[in-house]
Amino acid sequence: MIPLSVAEIAVLTGGTVHSGQGALNGPVLNGPVLNGPVVTGPVVTGPVVTGPVVTGPVVTDSREAVAGALFAALPGERVDGHDYAAVAAGKGAVAVLAARPLPEIGVPVIVVPDVVTALGLLARGVLDRLPGVIVVGITGSSGKTSTKDLTAQVVEHLGATVAPAGSLNNEIGLPLTVLRADQSTRYLVLEMSARGIGHIAYLCGIAPPKISAVLNVGRAHAGEFGSIEAVAKAKGELVEPLPSAADGGVAILNADDPNVAAMAARTSARVVTFSVAPVVGESVVGESVARDSVARDSVVGDSARPADVRAADISLDDLGRASFVLIIGGSRADVTLRLHGAHHVANALAAAAVASELGMGAADIAAALSGATARSKKRMELHETPDGIIVVNDAYNANPDSTRAAIEALAQISGHGQRRRGFAVLGYMAELGEIETESHVEAGRQAARSGATAVIAVGDGAAPVLDGARATAGWHGEAIAVPHPRAAVQALRDRLRPGDVVLVKASKAAGLWEVADGLLAEVDQ
Repeated sequence: MIPLSVAEIAVLTGGTVHSGQGALNGPVLNGPVLNGPVVTGPVVTGPVVTGPVVTGPVVTDSREAVAGALFAALPGERVDGHDYAAVAAGKGAVAVLAARPLPEIGVPVIVVPDVVTALGLLARGVLDRLPGVIVVGITGSSGKTSTKDLTAQVVEHLGATVAPAGSLNNEIGLPLTVLRADQSTRYLVLEMSARGIGHIAYLCGIAPPKISAVLNVGRAHAGEFGSIEAVAKAKGELVEPLPSAADGGVAILNADDPNVAAMAARTSARVVTFSVAPVVGESVVGESVARDSVARDSVVGDSARPADVRAADISLDDLGRASFVLIIGGSRADVTLRLHGAHHVANALAAAAVASELGMGAADIAAALSGATARSKKRMELHETPDGIIVVNDAYNANPDSTRAAIEALAQISGHGQRRRGFAVLGYMAELGEIETESHVEAGRQAARSGATAVIAVGDGAAPVLDGARATAGWHGEAIAVPHPRAAVQALRDRLRPGDVVLVKASKAAGLWEVADGLLAEVDQ
């Protein structure tokens, strides 16, 4: 973060600075905050108490505090950050952002009405002091984190880039990421999530994007949104605040998703499209498997309206890694991804579109994509045990669309059961509302159609998976119900042999990465 005094932070967050003796002398430091959709506030007048300067990071975990840090005391479901402020101060934090005075900790406390809101205000204030930073926003029902990682790894070749580790994509994670920017930063690549209407608009108020990429509109969080139309409305909030085309705003839209393509009408920015759909007359050699995985429901793919950024000649190797020809305008370049799963082709095209808009050439983009790795853990991570068992850990999160993509990767790696025996270990997919049972049943059908030797459902919530598998005509595999991840590990150990492949997939709350960890206990990760 850029260095800021305690007084400056108080002004930006609308807070009051307290020491061990109460509020410091001088006025209550209520801030000139943001003119815009997030919040507005009064401007301070009179003498200002500066206090110490925050030169380190902003942290919410006291264990991560270092000299010069600002500790944000967040309330939590299990613990209250205020109880750990003294620990953070002891590790070198020079100030605390809190919802109440903490006279006992020995460092200034900036008291604000709401710490989460204050984080957003502080992040916007810092970003406003870095006018040269270009913000790239990425959203979608699935693929956000992988696309963010790909985009960051490509854009890094153009200049200093800040992007979140993992899925820091909400009202806490996004400002923490923004607060990592400093005077050297050229690009902020941000992932933006939504669990309701207005969430992405709020995040855009903290970090207004110049380039926005919308990947897809799917059934993630269907129980909270209620309909695909509501999901589309929420995701489209990412393109609405973009600058106009004349001012350099760019909306990057997936032309293969009708709900995303329709967002062109919601922005005054220039629209750039990407697509995996074949163009009439273009070579499609070797693409049948990959196209089936990545281009269902395509609305682009005719020679009259090809997308701006496309993939041709898609093929997959025995580990599900895609190769394709990247086409950007009249330029073509070969890409061989190191990521597993055909669905990463569309993610790579979105990343390529961003980089192209920032001035990178097709050949350089292709080289960067080919060198990119899976930076975020538990997302199509592929490991091999000493005896040759492949474990695909995709257990960070799940929804019907991402589960389908993961099962298709299992099918490719196992050769639909002809090259390797496949085991699908599936857990509960959360927040699906009325489509919960149907979605789990369909996941079971997909696993059976992949040629899986066994389908293992972990926990009561995943039980309908086995109904779908058993009802699949022609499937003769084993349907196994287990109560928890440890039981799944034991069931696998009783059945696995060298050369088998195991997919582990579920929503985060299911904790199914414990299955992968158990199988890989002897592997140095």
